[in-house]
Amino acid sequence: MEIVLPDKSYQIIVKRHALDSVGEWIASLWKNKKIAIISDENVYPIYGEKIQQQLADYEVCHYAVPAGESSKSLELANTLYEFLADQQFTRSDAVIALGGGVVGDLASFVASTYMRGIAFVQIPTSLLAQVDSSIGGKTAVNSSKAKNMIGTFAQPDGVLIDPETLNTLPELRVREGIAEIIKCGAISDASLWQDLEKLTGVQNLLVHSEAIILKALQVKKTVVEEDEFDNGSRLLLNFGHTIGHAIENTAGYGKISHGEAVAIGMVKISQTAEMNQLMPAGITQKISTMNQKYGLPINYQPWEAEKFYTAITHDKKARGDNLNIILLKDIGQAYIQKIKLTDIKDYIIEGK
Repeated sequence: MEIVLPDKSYQIIVKRHALDSVGEWIASLWKNKKIAIISDENVYPIYGEKIQQQLADYEVCHYAVPAGESSKSLELANTLYEFLADQQFTRSDAVIALGGGVVGDLASFVASTYMRGIAFVQIPTSLLAQVDSSIGGKTAVNSSKAKNMIGTFAQPDGVLIDPETLNTLPELRVREGIAEIIKCGAISDASLWQDLEKLTGVQNLLVHSEAIILKALQVKKTVVEEDEFDNGSRLLLNFGHTIGHAIENTAGYGKISHGEAVAIGMVKISQTAEMNQLMPAGITQKISTMNQKYGLPINYQPWEAEKFYTAITHDKKARGDNLNIILLKDIGQAYIQKIKLTDIKDYIIEGK
C-alpha cells in the first residue's frame, strides 16, 4: 500500500515474517546513515537484536525507553535528544521506531524535531500501532493538560508491518487495537464491520489479521491523502476520541489503555447523539455489542464529568469556542458535527 501526498509518498508493507527482511528494506530506503533504534524495554529484547544484526552495513545504536504511556513526555524526548547528540547524529542520520503506539509517537516526534528533522521509519509491533498510529505522520508527546498536545506532522520514509509480532502481545494489547478497527468500520467501511461481526473473537481475528489490518489501513489512507493536516475529513478518524482522550487524561496516563478509552468514548458520544436525534436509534447498541464481543469496555468509573470537560477544553479538535465531534449517519458513514465547546457537557453528563 502506498500513501501518496503532495510533498512525500511512502510505502506500507504488510507481510508475515517481514522482520526477517528488515535489512533489505532499510537498504532500499537509506544509504550511508547512522541509525538509532528507539524501542521500549518490552519490545527491544524480543526484536531489537534480530533487527540490529541485519544492519551490519550501518553504524547502529539503540535506546529502550520504559514501556507505557508515561514515556510520551517532553522529559523523555529530551533524554533522547541528548542520546542522539552524544552519538553525534547529524541531519543525515535516521531513526527506526520499533514498538507500539507510544514508541512510535515518541520516536517520530524526536526524529521530526531533532536538528529540525531527520529521517525515520516505523516498525509497529502492536495492533493499535499497525492499524492507526504508525501511518499518517502524526507525532506527539503528552502534557499534563491533554494527550498528544505537543507534536508535529512528519511523514515516515516507510512503514513495515509484520502481523507475527501480534503473537507476542498480551490479549489486552490486542483488544485495544481492535477498538481502532471497530472505529474504522464504524466511520467508513461497513464491509469491515461485517467482517468483525462474522469473526468469532480475538483469536479468530488474529488468524485473519493481514486482511483486517489492510482494510483498516485503507480507511486511514483515504482520509490522510484527502486531508494530511487534520483540518477536514481526517477528523473523522477521531470518532470516540474526544471523550476517550479525556478519560485517559483524568485517569492518569497508562491507567486505562487508549483503545479501551476510545471504545468507551464511541459508546458515550453515541448515546447522547441518539437522544438528540443526531444519530439513528440502535447504533449505540451495535457499538456496545461489538465492543463486548472483543472484550472492550462500554463504561468507565468514576465518571467525573467536570474533570472530563476541563480536559476536553484542551482538545486539539477545538477551534475557538467550537468543537468538532464525530457522529454516524449509519455504520460506515460518519460526519463532522460542530458544536459549542460548552455543549460537550451534555455529552459527558448524559453519558453518566
